Amino acid sequence: MELKDKKVLVFGTGISGIGAVELLEKVQAKPVLYDGNKKLTKDEISKRLPEGSNGEIIIGDLPKEIMEALDLVVLSPGVPTDLPLVNEMRDKGIPIWGEVELAYVNSKGKVLAITGTNGKTTTTSLLGEIMKYHAREVYVVGNIGNPYTQVALEMSPEAVTVAEISSFQLETIHSFRPNVSAVLNITPDHLDRHHTMEEYIRVKESITANQGAEDTCVLNYEDELLRDFGKTLNCKVLFFSSLRTLDKGIYINDGAIEYNDGTNKITVCQISELKLPGRHNYENIMAAAAMAIALQVPLEEIHYVLTKFTAVEHRIEYVTKVRGVAYYNDSKGTNPDAAIKGIQAMDRPTLLIGGGYDKNSSYEEWIRSFDGKVRFLVLIGQTREKIAEAAKRCGFNDIILADSLEEAIDICAKKANPGDAVLLSPACASWGMFPNYEERGRVFKEHVRHLH
Repeated sequence: MELKDKKVLVFGTGISGIGAVELLEKVQAKPVLYDGNKKLTKDEISKRLPEGSNGEIIIGDLPKEIMEALDLVVLSPGVPTDLPLVNEMRDKGIPIWGEVELAYVNSKGKVLAITGTNGKTTTTSLLGEIMKYHAREVYVVGNIGNPYTQVALEMSPEAVTVAEISSFQLETIHSFRPNVSAVLNITPDHLDRHHTMEEYIRVKESITANQGAEDTCVLNYEDELLRDFGKTLNCKVLFFSSLRTLDKGIYINDGAIEYNDGTNKITVCQISELKLPGRHNYENIMAAAAMAIALQVPLEEIHYVLTKFTAVEHRIEYVTKVRGVAYYNDSKGTNPDAAIKGIQAMDRPTLLIGGGYDKNSSYEEWIRSFDGKVRFLVLIGQTREKIAEAAKRCGFNDIILADSLEEAIDICAKKANPGDAVLLSPACASWGMFPNYEERGRVFKEHVRHLH
């Protein structure tokens, strides 16, 4: 679609919405920035826009005359696609894109795109570092916090874009076609948004929808859903496995990560050389390496970056030690499966802070994973009673309810013994208490550093 002079409604005024307006103005479209939240003010929103922006801002109800004049709608990821207003737009035949689609059609170069329930940020960050070492022009964008739209127009044909893509973003793609995609794993998450597990799976797998024979999809062999999914794809498939050797793919064997191209076995690196511990991290490392291999990055370059890479902020991030107690920030653990990996990474008695926004998750498997490590479970947020009940059903009764994250930290500090760990790994989203998991993690770290 030629966007010049087109009237485009940007639905949502967060980071991605602002990025979309910025791009649309640069291509001489006529953006209208809209938010249904009547508590917002136009002045508040206009301050977020770039200097010189003259896009129209509408708060609250969308006037009918605006609706009738629209050529395109760009939905921010946080806007559900089944809202009555969105359905009305769809019924009128107005094209509905997301930020990723808008950026993609205005970008150049090769695209490497990562999705999955857990591990996306670590894999994206690592792959971004590999590509920066390999190529001159690299952009790391998407759900990782850097809007794709803000850099799309800067790209040359030699650019490499590494994109973390959430299920929310995949709901509104149309032509988006990565040269290399990856689906790391699929476990229950965001069921408040997608309603059924079947729909969530469908959306995640749609990252491959436009890929062709010359493209590659990297998949986790140990996820049975993805193992079967790989058989249905038209593109090349490259599996990784943390539990077995593969006739073709990347896997762990005898303390090393190996790549088998179907003919030759090559050692990528030794596990002992890596700075990221834990099976889940080895899977992220293999996924990133596989994607780089698919783009023909030399193995010596991949090896160099893999052995230098350290932890991503907010993912089992060591903060400090206070009175012999180690504090870890795993605010990125926004669902039970991610939080399981957080507690598995602990090698000492742990006081665990959990709870937050309810995404209709089940918490029993997370609680059963405690495996005798958790001394106290300190719960906050909307889900605290729900998790407490689940814990009691599992026979875990050392539960304390707190009214804030700061109070939870103080409780843990009083009850922890030297040699213990305090872990923030909420198993829930941050919404309702914090604008995002990053802010939750920052508050945790700041409060911990002021403990005496």
